[in-house]
Amino acid sequence: MQRDRSVYEILLGEEDARVCKDVPESACRHLPRNFLIHVFALAATKTGDHLGSAKLVLVWVLAAVGAPAFMAGLTVPIRESLALIPQLFVAAWIRSHAIRKWFWVLGSALQGSCMVAMGLVALHGEGANAGWMLLGLLVLFSLARGICSVAIKDVQGKTVSRRTRGKASGYASSIGGGAALAIGATGLLSGGESIGYLASLLFGAGLLWLGAAAAYGFVREAPGQNSGGGNAAVEAVRQLALMRTDAQFRLFVMTRAIFLSTAFAAPFMVLSARQVGGSEFSALGGLLVAVGAANLLGGTVWGRQSDVSSRRVLIRAGWIAAAACGGLFAVVQLHWTSSLIYAGLYFVLSLAHSGVRLGRSTYLIDMATQETRAAYTAVSNTLIGVLLLAGGSLSLLEPWLGPDGMVLLFGCGAVLAALAAQRLPEIED
Repeated sequence: MQRDRSVYEILLGEEDARVCKDVPESACRHLPRNFLIHVFALAATKTGDHLGSAKLVLVWVLAAVGAPAFMAGLTVPIRESLALIPQLFVAAWIRSHAIRKWFWVLGSALQGSCMVAMGLVALHGEGANAGWMLLGLLVLFSLARGICSVAIKDVQGKTVSRRTRGKASGYASSIGGGAALAIGATGLLSGGESIGYLASLLFGAGLLWLGAAAAYGFVREAPGQNSGGGNAAVEAVRQLALMRTDAQFRLFVMTRAIFLSTAFAAPFMVLSARQVGGSEFSALGGLLVAVGAANLLGGTVWGRQSDVSSRRVLIRAGWIAAAACGGLFAVVQLHWTSSLIYAGLYFVLSLAHSGVRLGRSTYLIDMATQETRAAYTAVSNTLIGVLLLAGGSLSLLEPWLGPDGMVLLFGCGAVLAALAAQRLPEIED
């Protein structure tokens, strides 16, 4: 216990470490233990996110097993929408239980198991059948992630002090980004054509999630209120009228929908990179380094700017994403392609997408009031989740446009998103 507290004070500073705010009084003496467990569990899952990235590693695996190229375009819609929509339906059920950490443990264990199963498919599967198995496991993985997303919000609220929750996520993100850089460096050095390297990434991701699940079981959580929570799905449907009556909110949702193009572009940029680099895993390593660096820098680059103007963050991120997509199409046409150029363009796109995520989140929080925030969140998440699923159908254009043509298409979407963001009113002013 004393060792936990000393590490806790080093990470937070003595002043913040002594604060016990917005948690049950019975949880105060367990704050050091709970904080460190959260840092470990979140760092493990964020590192797992890089090792089993649906935008990057899973796309590479699909290509390696010979799955049809259009399947790569389904990874982002499945991963994002099925982690989002189910939250509306399970939130009330989870909050009906006084102890909620076991939902996170279960969800993390399921995610780890899916990753291990994906590794086995990578080793032994082939062709379209392997592709469908990988996508089916991604469906289960994403549903489990939605359960974790709901559960951790409640558990953190009861076990980690208000002034330290952001630091827990921040430390975890930094560890995850640093791990991605290190893992990518090993890919740069490995080269070769071993499907075992891809499988090892997925197995490693699975073990990290399973380890996080085991650690999270040791969180000391006091029983919470298990009544009074409404069904978020019912509330979202009831509040859909906001799209008709609230012009500013309607414009925000439309803008957020167009910004989905920055996420959709990533898998096709990876496919294009693989066509240039073949199955050499040094090319994959370069992309892993790029996304790790983007995650490390993204919070610093965009965080302070979003406090000044989240609208301008969205505009800038949209134009940067469009430049990355247009740049990829140009270098392909000019035959200037190389693994280094692709890694640089993927870094720019990843950095832009981190700005989109942070900017839209900050804008929604600042736009809403205490009375409207829950309704805004439920309605926007529902509509975006549905649009993500629908957007997966665009991957059927890949046989005609090719990966670089798909990237250009989504780059045009990023231009439209930046123009739409210019119409948003300033919130911070």
